[in-house]
Formats: sequence, structure tokens, C-alpha cells
Amino acid sequence: MKKSISLASIAILLFTLILSGCSGDSASGSGEKEVVKVGVNGSGVPIWEYMKEKAAKEGIEIEIVEFADYVRPNQALADGDIDLNAFQTISYFDSFVEEHNLDLVPIGSTIIAPMGIYSEKYQSVEDLPKGSKVAVPQEATNLGRALLLLEEAGLIQLKEGFDQSQGLEAIKENPKNLEFTPVVAAQTPRVLPDVAASIINNGVAVEAGFIPVDDSIYIEGAESKPFINIIAAQEKEKDNKTYKKIVELYQEDDVAEHIKKTYKDSLIPTFVPVSELH
Repeated sequence: MKKSISLASIAILLFTLILSGCSGDSASGSGEKEVVKVGVNGSGVPIWEYMKEKAAKEGIEIEIVEFADYVRPNQALADGDIDLNAFQTISYFDSFVEEHNLDLVPIGSTIIAPMGIYSEKYQSVEDLPKGSKVAVPQEATNLGRALLLLEEAGLIQLKEGFDQSQGLEAIKENPKNLEFTPVVAAQTPRVLPDVAASIINNGVAVEAGFIPVDDSIYIEGAESKPFINIIAAQEKEKDNKTYKKIVELYQEDDVAEHIKKTYKDSLIPTFVPVSELH
């Protein structure tokens, strides 16, 4: 009887050790999820909630860290408080990184939140009459972007070497002799009854009830590379395989469809190589 009990005990011990060994392999291998903290602003949360579920299937746990401003996400990334951020255009990113001397890099493109030209009176930019009034956002970065949009639409030509810090004085040619009226960005939809057209930021347009791709008479396209949004990481982590996998997952068709559906086509998924962003 004692011998029988002893053999049973040994069998149980061996079985326990085998289970323990299997469990250890799972914890240290593919079964263990890697946690990646991603800094976003409020408007980006629905995309990253979807990404969180998708990445979990690949063994990556995304922790969403929400910010209410456009300064802290880059500082937090530089300080190592988060691993990635996804909230800004490449233009804003380049300017911020240079100004604050941060070792950050873009590792993937995501969306464009397109600025558009809107009108209650005309169906296309070609219809705008000579000498008509056009409202533009007055803030420096918004105004620079608006001027580039006007040039892209064929309404003006800017001086050579234009940068976004310049204002209306940078207009070289204005064939229709349009009168540009700077107003606070938030007011650009409200002045539509008083002008021939108004240039409205994406977020402001959506808040005013517009669907940018449907309601604008001209809208930024994927060729507006300074305004493509990005995923950023620390310079030393630019080749991190997990981060590259997150970019790969983001740039798949199902995410693009989720973005279009969730934001009612107000955001445009834009996936281009990082090398083409500058």
C-alpha cells in the first residue's frame, strides 16, 4: 500500500512539474502580452480603442493615455512616460521637435483631417466671382495652411520659399483679386452667410455639422503631406519590432474602414511611407 501511494505521489509530482514547465514557457513566450502606452487626444480615442482590441490578438496590450493639449504628448514621449503618440500632423511634429530639441521620430502615417473651402453660394472654387470675400482662419498655423490650400485650389500663387509662419503678405498672385478676411478659426462657419467662401478646419467643420468630403467645395487631398498625421516614437526605438507591428496593424484595410465609418468620412486614412512625409 505504501509503495502504491509512493508511486502515485511521484506521478502527481511529475505531472505538476510538466504543467509548471508549460506554464513557464507561455509566460515568457508568445503568451505574454507586451504593454505599449499610446498617447492620444480625445478625438483619436475611438480609433485606438479599435486598435487596442486588434493588437490584443497579436499579443500586444495597448494602454491608451489621453491628453487634453498638444504639448504634453510629445514631452511625455520624450520623457519615456508613454511609448508612442498619435495626435499630430508631421508639420506640427517637425516644428515642435526642432523647437524643443527632442529625439523623436515619425514611424508611421495615419490620417488627414482635411481643411476645406466651404460656400453657401457657390458649388466650386471656379465659380467664385472676382473681388469676392473669402474668410480665412487668422491663427498663424491655420492661416499658413489655408494659404497652401488656396494655392492648391488654383486661386492664388504664393511667393517662392513660403513657410507656414507667413501671412497674407506671402501671396504673389491673386488672379480673381479675392479679398481675404481673417477671423478666429472657430468663427469661420458662422461667417458663411457674409462671404463668398470660408476656409474651415476639419474639427470646426464637423462641430458645425458639415461632412467635409461631401459639403466642401474644395478639400485637401493626400498630396497635402505636411498635414498627414503620424505615429511618433523615441529616436532610439524607431526600429522596435512591436511598434512597427502596431503601425502595420493600423495601416490595414479594416482600420481604414473603421475610421471612415466612425468619423463619417470626415477623416481620411492616409498611409504613405515615412520617407515621403518630408
